[in-house]
Amino acid sequence: MPVHSRGDKKETNHHDEMEVDYAENEGSSSEDEDTESSSVSEDGDSSEMDDEDCERRRMECLDEMSNLEKQFTDLKDQLYKERLSQVDAKLQEVIAGKAPEYLEPLATLQENMQIRTKVAGIYRELCLESVKNKYECEIQASRQHCESEKLLLYDTVQSELEEKIRRLEEDRHSIDITSELWNDELQSRKKRKDPFSPDKKKPVVVSGPYIVYMLQDLDILEDWTTIRKAMATLGPHRVKTERKSFCLSSHLLFGDFLSHLHTKPLPPHWFHFISEHYMQNCEKFFWSLCLM
Repeated sequence: MPVHSRGDKKETNHHDEMEVDYAENEGSSSEDEDTESSSVSEDGDSSEMDDEDCERRRMECLDEMSNLEKQFTDLKDQLYKERLSQVDAKLQEVIAGKAPEYLEPLATLQENMQIRTKVAGIYRELCLESVKNKYECEIQASRQHCESEKLLLYDTVQSELEEKIRRLEEDRHSIDITSELWNDELQSRKKRKDPFSPDKKKPVVVSGPYIVYMLQDLDILEDWTTIRKAMATLGPHRVKTERKSFCLSSHLLFGDFLSHLHTKPLPPHWFHFISEHYMQNCEKFFWSLCLM
């Protein structure tokens, strides 16, 4: 740098001057010594003059050393100020962003930053994809677990219900067996003859004309045939008198039967059967007898 070159030149010039002076002093001292030796040999009074010269020369050397020290101090201060100004200038360049010592590392740092930013973005995408895959795996696992638990619960409930049904079937079968045994026992007890049992009723003997409920068609036809045969075997006068008496009694009996139906009606299916089959035939028979 130019500042350093000027300082170095000054120091080298000053050093050369000091060497020239020192050489001259040495040359003069050698000459003085020669003269002193010659003078000593020549005259003994020259010793006093030599002491004075030595003292004078010593003082000159001291002055020269002090001057050199002063010059060194000035140069050092000047060098410090120059270095300080250079550092301040560099600092201002760095602050302004113009120093090459700052721009080159800054460019390297920016390039590294871009590379690391790109790598961080790729790593972020991979992490997000990994988290998404884990989330989907957890959802799928939870669904599969739920489905398996549902199937297991369904199988458990089905097996429990089948077991209950089987037990109920067994209980019903056992109850049927016990009920059959109980009915058989009851029937066997009923079949036994108990002379002291008051439940059996004696058949009631009915005299005179009567009506049998739930009479079959065949029985009605048999009765009708019997009546017709009896009418054919009897004489006409006797039949006429008997017909009149029978007609009167039959008419009264039919009226009593109708009054019985009004006061104490029969069940519907009984009344329907009697009204359609028996009552029509009886009424026709009664009116035919009355008209004869």
